[in-house]
Amino acid sequence: MRGLFWVLLLAALAVAITLGARYNAGYVLLVLHPYRVEVSLNLLVALLLIGFVAAYVVVRVVAHTLRLPSQVRRFREERRVQRAQQCLLGSVRAFLEGRYAQAEKAAAESIELREHAGIGAVIAARAAHELRAYDRRDRYLALAANFHADDEVMRVIAQAELALHARQHQAALAALERLPRRHTAALRLELRAVQLARQWERYLELLPLLEKAHAVDEVQAEELRRHAIGEVLARKSQDLIELREYWQRLGRRERLDSKAAAAAARAFIAHGEYREAQQIIEASLELDWDSALIDLYGECPGEATLPRIERAEAWLKAHPSDAALLLTLGRLCARQRLWGKARSYIEASLSLEESFKGTMALARLLEETGEAEGARRNYRRSLELAESVLADSERGRSLAAARPALTATLTQA
Repeated sequence: MRGLFWVLLLAALAVAITLGARYNAGYVLLVLHPYRVEVSLNLLVALLLIGFVAAYVVVRVVAHTLRLPSQVRRFREERRVQRAQQCLLGSVRAFLEGRYAQAEKAAAESIELREHAGIGAVIAARAAHELRAYDRRDRYLALAANFHADDEVMRVIAQAELALHARQHQAALAALERLPRRHTAALRLELRAVQLARQWERYLELLPLLEKAHAVDEVQAEELRRHAIGEVLARKSQDLIELREYWQRLGRRERLDSKAAAAAARAFIAHGEYREAQQIIEASLELDWDSALIDLYGECPGEATLPRIERAEAWLKAHPSDAALLLTLGRLCARQRLWGKARSYIEASLSLEESFKGTMALARLLEETGEAEGARRNYRRSLELAESVLADSERGRSLAAARPALTATLTQA
């Protein structure tokens, strides 16, 4: 519709010009001594219009010619950027699809095209790592450091993650220390690195930061904290003063936790501080019952056995079906040479749960009371139970180490 309007407008204008020229008898006289030129006004107007159009065309042609080199450069630059973006996108797609060789090749091409080269270098490094081409990986990471400063965090995260994948925790920690700020991904990597480095106190410092960032849930964080506290206590068990100071620095909640209490009790037992170990176990059990902790309570040496028996019998009223508590009472009574009560408690424990420790305790009790045949039978049964749990990692290793002594005891019996 618009085109038809312009056609009609131009036609009307042409008609108007033609009619105007027919009735226009004017002329223009140009005097340039000694010459005189007389030109029709219509012709002069036509010549001026033609001259203007010609000059406009010449100027446009000249301007276009002068701009041609810059236009060519701009065209080539656009082609380069487009090609680099295609290579980068192709490298990301290939990497996510697991085609690491193609991902590295495409990323290397994007680096050569100098567009988002930092991202390309990181993708190439990750792909080379998956291909176990560690020399190329390190070369790409070093190359990434020469590009845009905004890519520094991405490069450091990749360097730390790849180092952790190779279990090079010190290299990962050294890389993460160069970060200008810590974010969730960096904190997670740092937590893994300090765990591999067994820097448990630093591990405990990082956990609250991850909790604040909602990177770990409450239950998981609690388990991680309990494990780390146990590791710290085990490490500090070499020095009694340092152990006691660290235990006092812990909050009441941590000190009453069953796993932390068990680790602390073992550490104090190793130093011969039996009374302190018993107090730690008793305080934790009063708050939260744990069968594993009551088992340690029975193994804890010490002279004040009768008060411990009385306390354990008080616990039995609340936990009458706890096999570990019954076995602990049996051991404590046996230590006090209360053979009848000891036997009844141990047999009650075995009726609830047959265990290696229970049969071994009964065998020793029978041996002490002169029942050699019953002792021999229970020693044999304890060996059978030991063999059934050898597949378990920690418990299996301890029982395997104890087997020669058990065999010798059975032979003597």
